Amino acid sequence: MKMTKYMMSQGLAFGEETDMKKLQHQSNEGWHLEKFAFMGYTLKKGEPAEYIYNIDYRKVDHDEQDEYMNLFSESGWSHVTSNHGMHIFRAQPGTRPIFSDEGTIAEKHHNLGKPMLPIALSIMFISLLVSVGSFLSTGILQKGLTVATVILLVLFIPLTWTLVTIYKNKWIAEQRKGLVRFTKTLPYLILILCGALLFGLSETVHQSFRLVAYMMVGAAIGMGLVSLLQTFTMKNVNKAN
Repeated sequence: MKMTKYMMSQGLAFGEETDMKKLQHQSNEGWHLEKFAFMGYTLKKGEPAEYIYNIDYRKVDHDEQDEYMNLFSESGWSHVTSNHGMHIFRAQPGTRPIFSDEGTIAEKHHNLGKPMLPIALSIMFISLLVSVGSFLSTGILQKGLTVATVILLVLFIPLTWTLVTIYKNKWIAEQRKGLVRFTKTLPYLILILCGALLFGLSETVHQSFRLVAYMMVGAAIGMGLVSLLQTFTMKNVNKAN
């Protein structure tokens, strides 16, 4: 009998609560979290047990690890696994949540998004430079820069999408309703803007910018579909638990 199995993650920025509830459900069936895996988790077979799971995002220096783990242990949470600043803990049902107020919940999401922000801004700046270079150039150079633009956007769009979701979760915790509403309407704003660019000015817009617009439209549609999928998945997980 196989003693380990893989569980795919919903993406912690998009479905952290879903992941933790799925881990709880798996423990009830005797499959307990062992470690992080590529885009998911490795579970190990054991005796069925009732555990609840929670995750923290924090860079912990080696000399601070014992103090950090003891802080959670004293609150009833046992450390299970860590990977690149992500730490998962488990406890018995009824244990006080690790994050129980708006400030600590917001801080957790801030810690998750903080290292991604400079990367996203760097890629955006380089993408703009390459796009302008593609617009101003001709021939082989233009084709090369257009390909480079596509590659950069393939990196930039999902990273930015993840960041927007992380900060939306942060703003929800802080009850900043205006910013939350803005993030929810962002996909529709992108669709309207890029739709106008593609269909209203299609003959006058440069090829590289049309390509960017098509990719942004695809990303906006994808954001909507994934949001619906996550809502559906969360409802099923809640029913299972």
